[in-house]
Amino acid sequence: MALKFDLPKIIPVFPLPGALLLPRSRLPLHIFEPRYLAMLDDALKSPGRLIGMVQPCQCGSKTRLHQIGCAGRVTQFSETEDGRYMITLSGISRFRITEEVEGFTPYRRCAVSWDDFSRDLGHEEQDDAFDRNAFLNKLCRYFTQQGLETDWETLEGADDELLINSLSMLLDLTPEDKQALLEAPCLCTRRETLVTLIEYALHSGDKEEPMQ
Repeated sequence: MALKFDLPKIIPVFPLPGALLLPRSRLPLHIFEPRYLAMLDDALKSPGRLIGMVQPCQCGSKTRLHQIGCAGRVTQFSETEDGRYMITLSGISRFRITEEVEGFTPYRRCAVSWDDFSRDLGHEEQDDAFDRNAFLNKLCRYFTQQGLETDWETLEGADDELLINSLSMLLDLTPEDKQALLEAPCLCTRRETLVTLIEYALHSGDKEEPMQ
């Protein structure tokens, strides 16, 4: 991926539990809190229009941030009549937080390193070990158990990365599970992590079935 801007050393961050953004994926967001409206306004004025999505976690009375997040570029936005915004972030690259930056902005900013994530700026990843039929069969059982519906034709036709990343972002998983999917070093590892989470849900559901 050839960027027309330099990746900055400091970015605004949006701590949102359960909201996962991955490179080359898109995340729709609804912005309405004043501090995040200010963050969006400042991001739109910057060359990269970047916002870093991170998972927060509670540590005593303080909400800390996981070290690894993913930055997205604001590629679409529209304003509602009451001043809220609907935006789309397009995933650019993961980052590692080196420190939180104190300042006068109402939102949080962090100094970040992009060094460990050069893969994110490359071409779409492939998963040569992916058994698509077995995966879709397992996914079908999971959707049935969870009472979910989907467009199976679209899923079956999606490329490996789009399929795995979209499910990682959309499935109702815990923030810690989402973080594990984010931190997976490659698509193959992310797929293996996702399969483990689906299998765990299926196994837990089986144990909860009442005895006849």
